[in-house]
Amino acid sequence: MSALTRVTAEIRSELGDERVITDRQRLRTYECDGLAQYKVVPGLVVLAHDVDDVVTAVRACARHRVPFVARGSGTGLSGGALPHADGVLIVMSQMRAIRQLDTANHRAVVEPGVINLQLTGATSEDGYYFAPDPSSQTVCSIGGNVAENSGGAHCLKYGFTTNHVTGVDLVTPGGELVELGGKAPDPPGYDLLGALVGSEGTLGIVTSVTVRLTRLPQEVRTILAGFRTVDEAGAATSAIISAGVVPAAIEMMDALAIEAAEEAVHCGYPDGAGAVLVVELDGHAADVADEFDAVVRHCEAAGAFEVRVAADDAERALIWKGRKSAFAAVGRISPDYIVQDGVIPRTALSQVLQQIAELSEQRGVRVANVFHAGDGNLHPLVLFDDAEEGAAERAEDVAGGILELCIAGGGSITGEHGVGSDKAKYMPAMFSQDDLDTMQAVRCAFDPDSVSNPGKVFPTPRLCGERPGRRQGAHPLQEAGVAEVF
Repeated sequence: MSALTRVTAEIRSELGDERVITDRQRLRTYECDGLAQYKVVPGLVVLAHDVDDVVTAVRACARHRVPFVARGSGTGLSGGALPHADGVLIVMSQMRAIRQLDTANHRAVVEPGVINLQLTGATSEDGYYFAPDPSSQTVCSIGGNVAENSGGAHCLKYGFTTNHVTGVDLVTPGGELVELGGKAPDPPGYDLLGALVGSEGTLGIVTSVTVRLTRLPQEVRTILAGFRTVDEAGAATSAIISAGVVPAAIEMMDALAIEAAEEAVHCGYPDGAGAVLVVELDGHAADVADEFDAVVRHCEAAGAFEVRVAADDAERALIWKGRKSAFAAVGRISPDYIVQDGVIPRTALSQVLQQIAELSEQRGVRVANVFHAGDGNLHPLVLFDDAEEGAAERAEDVAGGILELCIAGGGSITGEHGVGSDKAKYMPAMFSQDDLDTMQAVRCAFDPDSVSNPGKVFPTPRLCGERPGRRQGAHPLQEAGVAEVF
């Protein structure tokens, strides 16, 4: 009897048939996350309804050293929730309770399946909201946001998920339930919470999250500026930030991304624009008024041929609808696409975008650019037709080339989508072997048996206890017949 068979029997005896999926066709529902290029049918799916279900599943996996992966809404774009064929996928999407709203202390306690925008909806009448706002916020879960350290359009001013999480309940890879942090802004002890947020499920499964709530601003102004070229829009962005203005968001889209958004949602962006900037200012009314004058001045000086200001919430929503729908919208102009996620310094924006254009032309692959211009987080959309022989391979080559350009430009291989399965092979281009071994040491402190989302983030999966630098032949534990390296 295989280890997975034993785990399946144990979990079914504890949770019942309704929370355990073994049917092949039903399992295929969970074969990938938002990065559909990678697919693996899981060996078993567990539908967790509460923390006890998670503990039961993880303990069974730990006893038999069977790998497990946590999955939220499945909107991740780096293959972070890619299952294991001989492992257990623990689905957290039914854990959607908002356990506590403590607006007096600017805190909320939520289960990991709570949808990002759901929390803002529950607190807005009291004058609060949850600041991290990924483009998928209508469907992505807060547990997934914690795993990937998600950002969003407004992370320029308000930071990423890590800046808004003060505590979690964590089921460790050994099946123990522990509390990290809490409501206090700076609890004593090691900052284990800092290591956990953004760890992509490799350190355990979060079953409760305590987050900061942010006061709704007194005033919000949303500006749409049209430019003839991306260089002009980039120059405006640099001028705004250099002037000391920190907008809530500065988003940029190039001509191809604008074309897709117009076809999809008819957002009415300026005709003939080679690029648009969406700049949002918020805060006290007097501060916003001063910043608004500065932003308009810098946009016009950089060559903006049209500057609009949203007159009301409806116009503001329409401006943002074009940007927020950009990923899905490219489906209107291309049957398939890869969403990439890299970071460059703002000062390198024009240079790297020109290099991306050259790479696109050389390989005959179109690239639509959508990005958080204020902090240099690029989201190139690499377009292809999978029905065309070799097209997918060329697209993947271009996507990888873009990451290499980001690294060469002094940036990073990910800003908010995570490393997952997709980008692990690029980690050695950013980090030395000593760096990677140190990261592995942290993982091993949490997960000595390498069962929690193994094979993600790090380019060379290996068992904890393996001596760094040993790369040839079998691992000593394998030679002893102890375990497979996942």
